[in-house]
Amino acid sequence: MEQILQHIPEFKTAADAMREVVLANLVLIAEAPAPTGREERRIRVLLERFNEAGVQQCSIDDRGSGFGVLPGTEGTRTILIATNADSLGDRPEDAHVEIGTTDVVGPFLGDNSLALAAMASLPLLLDRLGIKLRSNLVLMGAARMFGRCNLEGLSYFLGNAPLPIKYGVCLKGVQLGRLNYSCLGMMLVDAVTRVPDDYKWAQFGTTGSIVPMNDLINRINKIALPRRPMTSIIFGMLKGGFTYGHIARQTVLSFEVRSESAEMLGQIAQQLEDIGEDVAANSGVSVHMDVFARRQPGGMDISHPLVRQAKAVQGTLGIQSILYPTTSAMACFVERKIPALTIGCATPVVRTDLDELQQPVVIASLADGLAQLAGILLAIDGGHCDAQ
Repeated sequence: MEQILQHIPEFKTAADAMREVVLANLVLIAEAPAPTGREERRIRVLLERFNEAGVQQCSIDDRGSGFGVLPGTEGTRTILIATNADSLGDRPEDAHVEIGTTDVVGPFLGDNSLALAAMASLPLLLDRLGIKLRSNLVLMGAARMFGRCNLEGLSYFLGNAPLPIKYGVCLKGVQLGRLNYSCLGMMLVDAVTRVPDDYKWAQFGTTGSIVPMNDLINRINKIALPRRPMTSIIFGMLKGGFTYGHIARQTVLSFEVRSESAEMLGQIAQQLEDIGEDVAANSGVSVHMDVFARRQPGGMDISHPLVRQAKAVQGTLGIQSILYPTTSAMACFVERKIPALTIGCATPVVRTDLDELQQPVVIASLADGLAQLAGILLAIDGGHCDAQ
């Protein structure tokens, strides 16, 4: 492992020399819209980049995910690098990337065009460094990952992979330094308030579905959440109505419940049901708590060799490791007892002049991100991350 760490500065130098290649890949990928379930254009662009880089067996599976293989010299085991191909935006007019002198700005670069660009550039970096892995390396852009799809692309691939996966790396655009080695348990919930068919629309003072939703939110906020096990409720989206003067027929609150304890998630699920029934009884609207996804907590211990060696690689690059449990796609690996990490590729920039769709990142940090990925791959390939 010491020999690998000694070469890390060379990896960074080679990655920095590829800056134009990485940015070109980023522009091509980010400007191909990929709303969840409609990722075809972006997947085609990704596979084109794979083919040009010499990646073999490039294809699209039954869920629309794109992948390719760099065969190992021995091929006795397989490493999978995966990231979501879909993005949160669905407006093609937003898909524009602007490259400045120090920053690059575009819609959802951190989640997750930047990771796809890094993955598409990785084969060229390995080739320039003269690195031939002993293990097979599978590179994958997973489709159908966000929202109600609930990581469908990666979950399907792992369940039907042509080669058994020994290790996994989940790649995210940001934050450089993140090192997730365990997953929180999670529930994804859509709370729906809807007025009945016999609702008296003409009656003065009718509130529709929004006021009962306000009551529902207040009640959820009063749920006692423990610090240990760490538990939180994240309100994500609220949708209801379509104009000013019309009473909203239906309102939907989308939120996420996270916890280190599966038992705690079960308790909160029951509390949510009780709150929904009480609000419905007191408001005259129907309330439905749709828990459409559940994930169990799990992962590796911080003492696992994979975590230790990844920290060593980051430390050699001068990157401060940021360790915390995640709710990322790593849950698919955890479910199948496959050792895996989630790491970031670049450093984000905080700019108040941009809307929340635009995500600027520091261009110079891309070299660190690629060098980090190459170092972790070599550590895994060399057997330095195997648990005793």
